[in-house]
Amino acid sequence: MINHETGSAAGPAPAGQADLGRRAAFRREQLGLTREEVAARAAAAPGYVQYVEERAATPGIGFMLRLAHALQTTVEELTGGTADLPEGFGRAGNRPQLLELSIDECRERLSTHGVGRVALTVDGEPAVFPVNYTVAGERIAYRTAPGSGPAEAAGKEVALEADHIDDAFSQGWSVLAVGPAHVVTDLDDVLALEEYAFTAPWVGGGRQQWIVMRPTRITGRRIRVQGLATPSGGPTAAGHHVSAV
Repeated sequence: MINHETGSAAGPAPAGQADLGRRAAFRREQLGLTREEVAARAAAAPGYVQYVEERAATPGIGFMLRLAHALQTTVEELTGGTADLPEGFGRAGNRPQLLELSIDECRERLSTHGVGRVALTVDGEPAVFPVNYTVAGERIAYRTAPGSGPAEAAGKEVALEADHIDDAFSQGWSVLAVGPAHVVTDLDDVLALEEYAFTAPWVGGGRQQWIVMRPTRITGRRIRVQGLATPSGGPTAAGHHVSAV
């Protein structure tokens, strides 16, 4: 058992609840809060907030409600109750505003890497494929398997869309980059992209063909709910911005 006021632990909690800590820590970092700040908001000890984030804790509903309020989200979100639902499952916010993003804001949100969707035409029909993309200078690149759907982008004008949905706030943003794509065949270029890449494709191995798109147009929009914080675009590393050319 855990003393919610002191944060002391008598022993490990049952396994299987560790995702709560991962979600809580991720949300705290999204908001730019320290554990001490979350603890103050949730009327708990900082040590207990750390325990919940790092161990398989099973807090009571009272603490969960206070933690959700401190993190400006819901108990359902923290416990993974919406994990298998489409994003945007929540209700529309109060007095939402639809705003255009500047080129710099679009670049910031694309950042250095992420998961996006590539839209192209395959066998005369529209198709959309999720990809792990990497931003390298003025290019957006992703790895795929030769002959796969995403590989069909080579030699075509394609679009890549990335977005972020904040269900807790009913707000978010979307960035669309459009431009020609090609297969990377130069070995030095392949090695450079491998160094830029933050992660391997989530779907697994066998995807070593790099497809690069050089955007000729980048646009973006965001939904902002008045009185709430603007969704974070994530960290941006110097020299890794993508530019419209």
